[in-house]
Amino acid sequence: MNRQAVSRNVQIAAILIVLIVAASAAYFLLPGPSGDEEPAEGITLKVITRHDTTLTRKAKEEFLQSQEAQQHNVSNIEFLSPSPAYWRSIIDGQGDIDVAWGGGPTLFDDLVVDGFLAAIEDSELLAEAEEIMQEVGGAPTIRRGSEDEVLWIGSAIGGFGFIINMVILTEYGLPEPALWEDLASPEFGATLPKPQIAYARSLTSTSNTRIYEIILEKFGWDRGWSILARIAANGIFTGGSVEAQTKVENNEVAVSIAIDFYGYSSELKYPHLKYVTPQGESIANADPIALLRTSRHVDAAQAFIKWVISVEGQKIWLDPNINRMPMREDVWDTAEGQARPELYEHFRRTLDYVGIQINDTKWLQVEFGFRYYFDAVFADMHGSLVDFWSELVGAYLDGEISLDQFEELALEMGRPLTFTEPSPPLGDGMEHTYTLEYAMAINEAMKNSQFSSEITSHWRDAARNRYAELLEHLRDLLS
Repeated sequence: MNRQAVSRNVQIAAILIVLIVAASAAYFLLPGPSGDEEPAEGITLKVITRHDTTLTRKAKEEFLQSQEAQQHNVSNIEFLSPSPAYWRSIIDGQGDIDVAWGGGPTLFDDLVVDGFLAAIEDSELLAEAEEIMQEVGGAPTIRRGSEDEVLWIGSAIGGFGFIINMVILTEYGLPEPALWEDLASPEFGATLPKPQIAYARSLTSTSNTRIYEIILEKFGWDRGWSILARIAANGIFTGGSVEAQTKVENNEVAVSIAIDFYGYSSELKYPHLKYVTPQGESIANADPIALLRTSRHVDAAQAFIKWVISVEGQKIWLDPNINRMPMREDVWDTAEGQARPELYEHFRRTLDYVGIQINDTKWLQVEFGFRYYFDAVFADMHGSLVDFWSELVGAYLDGEISLDQFEELALEMGRPLTFTEPSPPLGDGMEHTYTLEYAMAINEAMKNSQFSSEITSHWRDAARNRYAELLEHLRDLLS
């Protein structure tokens, strides 16, 4: 090849390089895609939720027909429903979830602390938020950050109590319970090994966890753990709150602890079931919805939140298959609201109800580890717990021990455990008691999977030893 040809080839190559560089520069200088740009088929919103499929199907169907969905080209909603213990890892791992919806204030406040929620800034959405009730049960329904930014908004009202199966009560001659401590009575333990109370693992149910917190708030840390231990021993744990509700509906147990709308739904379906809110021993709170910092479709996500708290969106709570109390009083003025007078009565009673005040700040500081502790000592060690409790109940009801002896041993059964912490570098290897102060101190450390795995193993061992020692002591008293 002669020099002229080589020269021409070099010139052509140089021109090509210039063109490629220019094209690349032009590409990178073009405006990037906005957060809501999507292919022509439309946006798919991703929502992580604690709500069941009955609600999410209804919400998806109604929202996709709404003006908000059409304006923002939303063609689909994908709902994810993991256990609350996995929310952080899933939000981080997927990196594109838009909205968090349902699960209670403490779960959402924990997301605030860990930086998972984004400030809500849409002016129309903020205006709509002014139309919901601003307080429920003495607590605000909108959570604001340090600079007064809105981080979550209440989308529904939640109350807490238990469902009673009147047929099973009659069959076993059990008294009708009215208070939490009634569920902890020896009468409900008299039928063991047949359990009479259904409840969920704490790690799988935010609503049941809220009830455990309510009981501790009402009775104090030490007495409260004794009440919880007795309720746990009188019952059977389930994988979630829906499963607990199913057991009372299927006539398997006499009682299921439950959030209010489970109780209303059960009452509607089964006339022999009755929902009870323990007088002076419960709370009402706002169930939140929030924008996640991982949202790829911020405008569309805020449009969904706006719809949820609008009159149209709030109507979904009134569906006879959902039966939840809305955050807006003006919903009751609609045709759908007028058609649900019995649910409105529940709504009015909830607003007029004076129960306890719960310290959300305190429970935020302990809840992550609290769930592991509850499951380790009551669910994981349930067989050992029931072995001791059933013999204690039998001895008391047969007159073999006094009421004072019964109460002393029952209190000891639930007393917070003393145990050895994992060895360094995970823990300090020293002996601790699960006091409120200790629960606060290790709450963040419990988010380390290795630490939580090791310490829950220590808790199980301590619980197993506690129940075995109490059983041996009881048998010594009876011999």
